[in-house]
Amino acid sequence: MSLKILDTCVNCDVCEPACPNKAISLGEEFYVIDPDLCTECIGHHDEPQCVVVCPVECIITDPENVESHEQLDLKYQHLMAKESVA
Repeated sequence: MSLKILDTCVNCDVCEPACPNKAISLGEEFYVIDPDLCTECIGHHDEPQCVVVCPVECIITDPENVESHEQLDLKYQHLMAKESVA
């Protein structure tokens, strides 16, 4: 599953640099997570770093982007392959 930032986000700017996949960006009103880039930090860390650093606990599992651990790992492998080509 990809993660999702709720509208209770206070735009504190700590989650964006914590994301190893650069999946987090500033949206129109608050930060958003690109589900195509979010691997919940699989391949990088034991737990999602944005969740760890979020002071208002506004990052949840996105029910609209359900993925298994295996799917997230495959996404990570694909992202790393693309990065090594670039």
